[in-house]
Amino acid sequence: MAVAKKIAGVDVLLKVIDESGVKQIVGGQTNCTLNREAETISVTDKTSGGFTSSMAGLISWSVDCDGFVVLGDTAFDLIETTFLARKSIEVEIRVGANSEAEGVTYTGSGFIVDLPLEFSMDDAVTYAISIEGGSPLERAKGVVSEA
Repeated sequence: MAVAKKIAGVDVLLKVIDESGVKQIVGGQTNCTLNREAETISVTDKTSGGFTSSMAGLISWSVDCDGFVVLGDTAFDLIETTFLARKSIEVEIRVGANSEAEGVTYTGSGFIVDLPLEFSMDDAVTYAISIEGGSPLERAKGVVSEA
Protein backbone atom coordinates (compact mmCIF):
# COMPACT_ATOMS: atom_id res chain seq x y z
CA MET A 1 0.00 0.00 0.00
CA ALA A 2 1.36 3.42 -1.01
CA VAL A 3 2.11 5.90 1.75
CA ALA A 4 0.10 9.13 1.47
CA LYS A 5 2.27 12.18 0.96
CA LYS A 6 1.40 15.69 2.06
CA ILE A 7 2.41 18.61 -0.15
CA ALA A 8 3.69 21.96 1.12
CA GLY A 9 1.84 24.92 -0.39
CA VAL A 10 5.16 26.63 -1.08
CA ASP A 11 5.84 23.91 -3.69
CA VAL A 12 2.66 24.60 -5.69
CA LEU A 13 3.04 27.37 -8.27
CA LEU A 14 0.75 29.11 -10.72
CA LYS A 15 2.12 29.10 -14.26
CA VAL A 16 0.82 30.94 -17.31
CA ILE A 17 1.33 29.52 -20.77
CA ASP A 18 2.31 31.83 -23.61
CA GLU A 19 1.19 31.54 -27.25
CA SER A 20 4.13 29.26 -28.10
CA GLY A 21 3.24 26.85 -25.27
CA VAL A 22 6.05 27.89 -22.93
CA LYS A 23 5.08 27.69 -19.24
CA GLN A 24 6.12 30.70 -17.18
CA ILE A 25 6.04 30.68 -13.36
CA VAL A 26 4.36 33.84 -12.05
CA GLY A 27 7.10 35.52 -10.02
CA GLY A 28 6.80 36.77 -6.45
CA GLN A 29 3.88 34.48 -5.56
CA THR A 30 2.90 34.29 -1.92
CA ASN A 31 -0.56 32.68 -2.17
CA CYS A 32 -2.57 30.89 -4.81
CA THR A 33 -6.06 29.40 -4.58
CA LEU A 34 -7.87 27.19 -7.07
CA ASN A 35 -11.60 27.70 -6.52
CA ARG A 36 -14.11 25.13 -7.83
CA GLU A 37 -17.85 25.17 -7.35
CA ALA A 38 -21.05 23.70 -8.69
CA GLU A 39 -24.36 25.50 -8.93
CA THR A 40 -27.35 23.75 -7.47
CA ILE A 41 -30.60 23.13 -9.26
CA SER A 42 -33.74 22.80 -7.20
CA VAL A 43 -35.70 19.62 -7.96
CA THR A 44 -38.08 19.97 -5.05
CA ASP A 45 -41.58 18.65 -5.61
CA LYS A 46 -44.61 17.83 -3.53
CA THR A 47 -43.33 14.34 -2.79
CA SER A 48 -40.07 15.61 -1.21
CA GLY A 49 -41.52 15.15 2.28
CA GLY A 50 -41.39 18.86 3.06
CA PHE A 51 -37.65 19.07 2.35
CA THR A 52 -35.91 20.73 -0.54
CA SER A 53 -34.17 18.51 -3.06
CA SER A 54 -31.26 19.61 -5.21
CA MET A 55 -28.89 18.33 -7.84
CA ALA A 56 -25.55 19.60 -9.13
CA GLY A 57 -25.70 21.95 -12.11
CA LEU A 58 -23.03 23.88 -13.95
CA ILE A 59 -19.47 23.72 -12.63
CA SER A 60 -17.15 26.74 -12.59
CA TRP A 61 -13.61 27.45 -11.53
CA SER A 62 -11.33 30.40 -10.85
CA VAL A 63 -7.81 31.10 -9.63
CA ASP A 64 -6.76 33.80 -7.17
CA CYS A 65 -3.07 34.56 -6.74
CA ASP A 66 -1.18 37.33 -5.00
CA GLY A 67 2.41 38.24 -4.39
CA PHE A 68 5.18 40.79 -4.74
CA VAL A 69 5.73 42.62 -8.02
CA VAL A 70 8.99 41.52 -9.64
CA LEU A 71 10.14 43.92 -12.36
CA GLY A 72 10.99 42.15 -15.60
CA ASP A 73 8.97 39.01 -14.72
CA THR A 74 7.99 37.47 -18.08
CA ALA A 75 4.83 35.82 -16.71
CA PHE A 76 3.55 39.03 -15.12
CA ASP A 77 4.23 40.95 -18.33
CA LEU A 78 2.12 38.33 -20.16
CA ILE A 79 -0.63 38.71 -17.56
CA GLU A 80 -0.75 42.50 -17.93
CA THR A 81 -0.66 42.34 -21.74
CA THR A 82 -3.41 39.70 -21.82
CA PHE A 83 -5.55 41.66 -19.37
CA LEU A 84 -5.31 44.88 -21.40
CA ALA A 85 -6.10 42.99 -24.62
CA ARG A 86 -9.15 41.34 -22.94
CA LYS A 87 -7.96 37.94 -24.18
CA SER A 88 -7.97 34.57 -22.45
CA ILE A 89 -4.92 33.20 -20.70
CA GLU A 90 -3.98 29.56 -20.18
CA VAL A 91 -2.96 28.57 -16.66
CA GLU A 92 -1.47 25.52 -14.98
CA ILE A 93 -1.18 24.46 -11.36
CA ARG A 94 0.85 21.34 -10.51
CA VAL A 95 0.37 19.68 -7.11
CA GLY A 96 3.34 17.41 -6.45
CA ALA A 97 6.69 17.11 -8.19
CA ASN A 98 6.64 16.43 -11.94
CA SER A 99 8.18 13.01 -11.26
CA GLU A 100 5.43 11.93 -8.85
CA ALA A 101 2.93 9.41 -10.21
CA GLU A 102 0.33 10.64 -7.70
CA GLY A 103 0.85 14.30 -8.69
CA VAL A 104 -2.06 16.22 -10.21
CA THR A 105 -1.97 18.95 -12.86
CA TYR A 106 -4.85 21.39 -13.37
CA THR A 107 -5.03 23.37 -16.62
CA GLY A 108 -7.54 25.63 -18.26
CA SER A 109 -8.08 28.93 -20.03
CA GLY A 110 -9.71 31.89 -18.36
CA PHE A 111 -10.08 35.62 -18.30
CA ILE A 112 -8.33 37.97 -15.92
CA VAL A 113 -11.18 39.74 -14.13
CA ASP A 114 -9.25 41.57 -11.42
CA LEU A 115 -5.65 42.81 -11.42
CA PRO A 116 -4.98 45.35 -8.66
CA LEU A 117 -1.51 46.61 -7.79
CA GLU A 118 -0.92 47.93 -4.28
CA PHE A 119 1.64 50.67 -3.59
CA SER A 120 1.67 51.01 0.21
CA MET A 121 4.08 53.56 1.61
CA ASP A 122 5.53 51.15 4.18
CA ASP A 123 5.43 47.84 2.29
CA ALA A 124 6.64 46.17 -0.87
CA VAL A 125 4.64 46.60 -4.08
CA THR A 126 2.14 43.75 -4.42
CA TYR A 127 -0.30 42.37 -6.97
CA ALA A 128 -3.43 40.25 -6.86
CA ILE A 129 -4.82 38.32 -9.82
CA SER A 130 -8.26 36.80 -10.26
CA ILE A 131 -8.77 34.57 -13.26
CA GLU A 132 -12.24 33.24 -14.01
CA GLY A 133 -12.42 29.99 -15.95
CA GLY A 134 -13.58 30.26 -19.55
CA SER A 135 -13.05 26.60 -20.44
CA PRO A 136 -13.37 23.25 -18.71
CA LEU A 137 -10.75 22.73 -16.00
CA GLU A 138 -8.68 19.72 -17.01
CA ARG A 139 -7.33 17.45 -14.26
CA ALA A 140 -4.52 15.05 -15.12
CA LYS A 141 -2.86 12.66 -12.69
CA GLY A 142 0.62 11.25 -13.16
CA VAL A 143 4.19 12.03 -14.12
CA VAL A 144 4.77 15.16 -16.23
CA SER A 145 7.71 15.65 -18.57
CA GLU A 146 8.97 19.21 -18.86
CA ALA A 147 9.69 20.01 -22.48
